[in-house]
Amino acid sequence: MDALRFAEITRRYPALRVGVVGDFCLDRYFDIDPSRAETSLETGLPVHNIVRVRCQGGAAGTILNNLVALGAGEVLPVGFCGADGEGWELLRALGGLAGVRLDHFIQSAEVRTFTYTKPLVQEPGKAPRELNRLDQKNWDPTPEIVQEAVIEATRALLKSVDAVILLDQVDVAETGVVTRRLLAAVRDFLPRIPELPILADSRRSLRGFPPVIFKMNARELGALTSRPAEMSIHEVAEAAHSLARSHGRQVFVTLAERGMLGADPGGEVEHVPAHPVRGEIDIVGAGDAVTANLALALAARATLRESLELASAAASIVIHQLGTTGTAGVAQIGQLLGV
Repeated sequence: MDALRFAEITRRYPALRVGVVGDFCLDRYFDIDPSRAETSLETGLPVHNIVRVRCQGGAAGTILNNLVALGAGEVLPVGFCGADGEGWELLRALGGLAGVRLDHFIQSAEVRTFTYTKPLVQEPGKAPRELNRLDQKNWDPTPEIVQEAVIEATRALLKSVDAVILLDQVDVAETGVVTRRLLAAVRDFLPRIPELPILADSRRSLRGFPPVIFKMNARELGALTSRPAEMSIHEVAEAAHSLARSHGRQVFVTLAERGMLGADPGGEVEHVPAHPVRGEIDIVGAGDAVTANLALALAARATLRESLELASAAASIVIHQLGTTGTAGVAQIGQLLGV
């Protein structure tokens, strides 16, 4: 991609409205100073003294953070949080970002706020060291009243945006935002919006999703298409093309150190190698950066290969950001691409 084409695509970003429908999480970082370590007089156990608390949106919130970093004109999240302290922190983190509108975001006492608490030992001159994470999740099915609110918000969103991202991040089916009822509602709505880019990603499987743009890794592609988890680039290309042709939309596959691959129903298949590693890395958040960049690039009318190049560069930038779930902006991506 040359500089002219890069500018042509990215200067469209501020005019785009993107919906993010999915499981929003509070990422809460506890920065621990080991020089202040103590022993509890009551229990005799080590005490980790926290010197700073950082809160930001995680899961679908990480995608939202990347869209904001890219300069999307408006970002409209559809999700839910609890009527609890973590929900307050999540709403503050999301609402404080430029261009984010919380009109479709639901707060309910019927659920708890999905939260990842990440204790990080911060030692001078060393990469942060994460201790055991503390998670809060919903283990019961999403209440009907919350599902109804999510479906109504999603229908409203589909009429008014330039791209939509669907993210299923929960471990237990039907306990998050992307339920069977939501997927059925999206499927029913698709004939009204045939040109709208809708990009789906799931922590568990995209099986049962409506025919939208799929994004997954090679293992997930193998499971979805009944092929081996370990495949050559050629085998991944064949599987991705077959899947794209069968459901009539593009398929994107992340391949870790082997890069990324995309296929469309017409037979075009593109593979973009990964950028070289430039030091210590942390892969957390790389997939979400890819998702955000693919959706925004496609909405800005980038080609299959251009979308892959932008997303691959963003992932490379994010994995080199340690101790946080990072983002990549347009200027950073342009610099890495040399444009």
